[in-house]
Amino acid sequence: VQLQASGGGLVQAGGSLRLSCAASGISFSSYVMGWFRQAPGKEREFAARISPSGDSTYYANSMKGRFTISRDNAKNTVYLQMNSLKPEDTADYYCAAVLGFASARATVYDYWGQGTQVTVSS
Repeated sequence: VQLQASGGGLVQAGGSLRLSCAASGISFSSYVMGWFRQAPGKEREFAARISPSGDSTYYANSMKGRFTISRDNAKNTVYLQMNSLKPEDTADYYCAAVLGFASARATVYDYWGQGTQVTVSS
């Protein structure tokens, strides 16, 4: 199983980035996919998740209205569109997959990507 996250980088406050996570080795369309982030010195926190079919999404309050999670099951890829970025969004962003139920808890996710770094300058 491999989850390959990409799309991070350096962006100015107010800018946008689109993260991608390509999955292999799993039946992608059966999995809830999530995005988490971890800032230096802080615990990993939930950002967003999407149902296997893509018809249901859920966001952390701090990301709601600015971030959009989506997926393309034909491409085995989940995305995180991040708009109106703030310096406090600076973190390593991780995608994760869980089979069976939706959750914002990192501990229930079965598989994790390697992370992609997002830096937002003020």
